[in-house]
Amino acid sequence: MAVPARALVVIDVQQEYDPGVFPGAGLPITHPPLDVSTANVAKAMDAATAAGVPVVVVQHTDAPDDAVFAEGSDGWKLHPFVEDRPRDHLVRKAYPGSFTGTDLEEWLRANDIATLTIVGYMTQLCVDTTARQAAHIGFGVEVLSDATGTLPLAVGAETVEAHALHAAVLVALGSAFASVATTAEWLAALAAGDGLPAPDRLAAAEQGRALAG
Repeated sequence: MAVPARALVVIDVQQEYDPGVFPGAGLPITHPPLDVSTANVAKAMDAATAAGVPVVVVQHTDAPDDAVFAEGSDGWKLHPFVEDRPRDHLVRKAYPGSFTGTDLEEWLRANDIATLTIVGYMTQLCVDTTARQAAHIGFGVEVLSDATGTLPLAVGAETVEAHALHAAVLVALGSAFASVATTAEWLAALAAGDGLPAPDRLAAAEQGRALAG
């Protein structure tokens, strides 16, 4: 199954998520473990570069006085392993969707990109929003499940563990908007020049019913 021209979109892999490089990190990623997801982002970037797949790096940028991702702050900086790797385009955004208020769509169209492979943070915010935006405007979408990540959240009396949040978002995306795969599966498809299986709402629902017994 041949795939239309891909671009790898690396979303918000910034120091705000990693207390190992920025002790003041306000949003430490916990699932999948940060060393797993960052290693997989690096593998995807290296493979994309080797295969001639354009790499787009997205950097969330808030006002200089904001609590997180304040422009110019340590938390705002790209993670060193991303900063040190080649990229074809840099997008700075102020909203969860990487297309909102940026030149991302224009750049992708100008470079004849038809499929986006998305990695980065966080699963339920910028990864999810960008994936849905891309699908809505006609791009194919791939999301690498172990090259994204999130953290536990609580709002009022409601709480959700990181693994449950991560899984729920990926299942929702994979049922309707995106091809969800591991980094290893994507690397194999890239090497073979193949696409990933398309999302299938009916199959996802049938599998869910079967698992629920």
